[in-house]
Amino acid sequence: MSKKTQRLDFLAAISGAMIAMQARANGELSHLIGNGVEAALVSFGSGLLIIAIVAIFSPTIKQGARNLRSAVNAKEIPRWTLFAGTLGGSFVAVQTHIVPLIGVAIYSVASIAGQTAASLVVDRIGLTGGGKKHITPRRVAAALFTVFAVFISVFDRIDAKNVSIFAVILGCAAGAIVGVQRALNGQINQHSQQSFTTSFLNFIMGTAFLFIFLTILVAVGPTEFVPLPAGPWWIYTGGVIGVVYIAFSSTIVQHLGVLNFTLFSVGGQLIGSLIIDLYSPTDGVQVSAYLISGIVMTYFGVVVGGVNNSQARKRLTQ
Repeated sequence: MSKKTQRLDFLAAISGAMIAMQARANGELSHLIGNGVEAALVSFGSGLLIIAIVAIFSPTIKQGARNLRSAVNAKEIPRWTLFAGTLGGSFVAVQTHIVPLIGVAIYSVASIAGQTAASLVVDRIGLTGGGKKHITPRRVAAALFTVFAVFISVFDRIDAKNVSIFAVILGCAAGAIVGVQRALNGQINQHSQQSFTTSFLNFIMGTAFLFIFLTILVAVGPTEFVPLPAGPWWIYTGGVIGVVYIAFSSTIVQHLGVLNFTLFSVGGQLIGSLIIDLYSPTDGVQVSAYLISGIVMTYFGVVVGGVNNSQARKRLTQ
């Protein structure tokens, strides 16, 4: 295994830890204001503001935008691909409504299952822009084992009496949305050749989608805009974490493939969640033997899947 491959695997795990950090920040913000969609809009909007300021002084982001415009004009990439950011907005919007119904634990299991299933499909059809990749029985087994490991990690938190089957299905769909978004971002990044340009585009689309969605909710229902709380300060870090995460994932996924990226990022997400639960826990959360066992099993699933061998990375010619 080359040093470059090791570095990409490590960065994929770090990306997973970012998911846990962002979820903690956005979840607390949503709890304080009592409006999940508005919390998602604040997160996306702050990320857009940050990367827009960076773009003003960044020639590379501007060059990436020109590269992408040229690719679209030359029909090297479909225009609809540019709306990948709306999938991110959709994911956060669905997430904020489902978690109160079934809890974070069951939602995590459902969404990761959806991500893994979608990863198999988008890798097979080559939606990442990095070429088609073999989907072998070994990789399918690794994906299933990873889902099982996540289930074990939250086993002690599941209360079946409070489970909404429809909400669980929506959780799986939300996870699948993330898998497709990662693939489309990989394709965008291949043409922009600048990961922060890809991130900038995602935040523009995601923020626009959430703003329109929230406006509709306010216009037709009891939903209303809520004043933002004064603190703590870290509840507003979701946007900047998202900027870095999308830039990371859009680059790494081209080389690892969506399934491999998902397997490593799930491991990072579990470890990140463990650290957060130890040092900044939410009410009722305790670190258990189930969680630690699930983390160990997740990495075992990565090894079983052989995600680092050349067979898993080889592109299909047809």
